[in-house]
Amino acid sequence: MIQLKDSDLAAAAKKGMDEFLQVFTNAYLEAIGGNLTAENMSKLNGSQHTLLAHRFFQDEMRDGGFVQLIQNGYGGYIFANPFAKAIKQFGAIELSKLIYKAKEIYDPNKTVLERETTEEEFNAMYVDFEVFDDLEELYFEMEEKQTALIAAYVDEHIADFAEII
Repeated sequence: MIQLKDSDLAAAAKKGMDEFLQVFTNAYLEAIGGNLTAENMSKLNGSQHTLLAHRFFQDEMRDGGFVQLIQNGYGGYIFANPFAKAIKQFGAIELSKLIYKAKEIYDPNKTVLERETTEEEFNAMYVDFEVFDDLEELYFEMEEKQTALIAAYVDEHIADFAEII
């Protein structure tokens, strides 16, 4: 089990919900050697995977949206796993709905979206998949509230996410 110091969590919580959640996900990344692989996936439980997937989702969305998320290899982790269902159970219902809508775009276009690309081809994908634009805009409108719901869930179910020492 992942262990976290209560003092580290308290200090992070004072800074904000993103920092609070990052204490958990930083520990998960450390436990898996910084890179999620088929070999180390079993080191995390379902709740921990959901929280880590949320971090990857949030980071990639902030940097480059759905196209970047998928091109950086997180498409399967987000869309082919029960992330949307789990995040809904965490209370982030609107985020769950958004992920399901994005999955409707991802699934039939998976091969094109996940193929190796040059920088020019990658940039062209933003034009080819403008259909993601409205969803990205919606995400940024809801991000703070949905993250707050997730942080509250983690706080209320902390034993599912780490052992606090």
